Amino acid sequence: MIRRLLTALLLLSGSAQAQLPPPPAPAGNPVTLSKARLGKALFWDEQLSSTGTVSCGTCHMPEAGGSDPRTLDALLPTWHPGADGVFGTRDDVRGSRGVPNASADGSYQKDAAFGLTPQVTGRKAPSAIGAGYAKRLFWDGRAEDALVDPLTGQVVLASDAALETQALGPILSAVEMGHLGRTWREVVERLSASQPLALSEFVPTDLDQWIGARSYSQLFAEAFGTGEVTPVRIAMAIATYERTLTPDQTPWDQVLAGVPANQVLTMEEQFGLLVFLDPDAGNCNACHSDGNGPTRFTDDRSHYIGVRPQAEDLGRGGVTGITQDMGKMRTPDLRNVALRGPYMHNGGLETLADVIQFYDRGGDFDAPNKHPAIQPLGLSPQLRRDLAAFLDRPMTDPRVAAALPPFDRPSQYADSLRVPEVFGEGTPGSGGHVPEIVALEPPQLGQADMTIGIDRALGGATALLLVSPNEITGGLLRGGARLYPDLGNAGLRRLPGLEGLGPGEGWGSLVISIPNDPALFGSAMTLQWVVLDPGAPGRLAASRAVRWTWY
Repeated sequence: MIRRLLTALLLLSGSAQAQLPPPPAPAGNPVTLSKARLGKALFWDEQLSSTGTVSCGTCHMPEAGGSDPRTLDALLPTWHPGADGVFGTRDDVRGSRGVPNASADGSYQKDAAFGLTPQVTGRKAPSAIGAGYAKRLFWDGRAEDALVDPLTGQVVLASDAALETQALGPILSAVEMGHLGRTWREVVERLSASQPLALSEFVPTDLDQWIGARSYSQLFAEAFGTGEVTPVRIAMAIATYERTLTPDQTPWDQVLAGVPANQVLTMEEQFGLLVFLDPDAGNCNACHSDGNGPTRFTDDRSHYIGVRPQAEDLGRGGVTGITQDMGKMRTPDLRNVALRGPYMHNGGLETLADVIQFYDRGGDFDAPNKHPAIQPLGLSPQLRRDLAAFLDRPMTDPRVAAALPPFDRPSQYADSLRVPEVFGEGTPGSGGHVPEIVALEPPQLGQADMTIGIDRALGGATALLLVSPNEITGGLLRGGARLYPDLGNAGLRRLPGLEGLGPGEGWGSLVISIPNDPALFGSAMTLQWVVLDPGAPGRLAASRAVRWTWY
């Protein structure tokens, strides 16, 4: 066995292997610099969402290997209750926070699992880096490689367009970026009225200089010849940007270029490579090979490997309806995999060590279509450590880890100090429940549809949104503070009958229009819900307060 392993290592040492080429581009959507820059702006612009809080990049950060780092943030609710709809059970999924459940007018609709808070996707976000090589995208492969115009139903790109097809999905999703029933007309109108990346406090210099003071229509004109903004053009631009994200400067790429492996890899990493390649050891190559040797580390196929029972998530079978496809998920590539935890489609394995142990025990569940390579391996603790070492540094492009060009990015509103700050203490109402204020959206002057929600109040009660430039303490406005009817009459508009029945079950939302008044720029504002509740002290219950600064 040792002789066979050493022979495999020698074959990979000192001779050039198949190297990572640029991703293929459809003939009808060639890569150009202006189109890639437009796509980068669109990919990172949270204004593409209905709430102004989620961009494509929100779930695909380079520092997380092109996936979503929020799934490891203990302070964020990033759990989905899974197939049984109950939190805290074994089928729960670590997904990505999207947007609250909302109607077209911006009003929130209470979701059974997430209430008025942002919903969470039912699968972990796969990596967008290197995604341009795949013929199908999403875990279940439902984004095929032909692009169909969603407005006309006509095929625009016949092949190699899985990226374009995938880009169309999240923008209309009522969980990820849109409201219920969102249309492309609404997307185009919102985008056309937005200043590119207006919510980003930092934009990389080259992108910032290219945008200048131009509108999206002007940027589309440079990229496509005319200023028309269409869903197909949005998809083409985003896909073009993603095709520039080629992670081909890993230590492993030095080996592929002909540098002897023993000059690039540590001894532990070399043994990990041998475990990876050997069919009698890790046998990782059974699925993590593209047919041209170890370059992308994926076969681009779908397999059931026993992560969870098939019935919890049908995977590819949910798309094709074929029994043999039930529970199958696309094989992810392994470049930058060390940055992408937690792992698997459900985010159920926290570390690479956990992943290796999963494969070492032959998976956790069985089914007739389980991949035959998923069998107990009997790896020693040292071999498991060796394999983890090979999957770490040798597979990591340092530009990705450090978010350096072309993997640099604009900053996001959701990570800034502009996010509304909740502070103070509320006043409990009936049943001891303190009403909750939901304030997520950017306090941007001129915004026509900012939504402020209330939850956990007395069902059927009347609620009033108080708006003041003064600080709110003790659960109510300070004496002398007044309401501001000039802010869309927000302070004077009542919610006469909150949805829900009984203490703690009341909820609703108010959609207000913010004047584009330069005099308000930089000024602070405090908001609070007050509920007319006979079970509260003084018959008034109150939420905590929210403070923000107009910009």
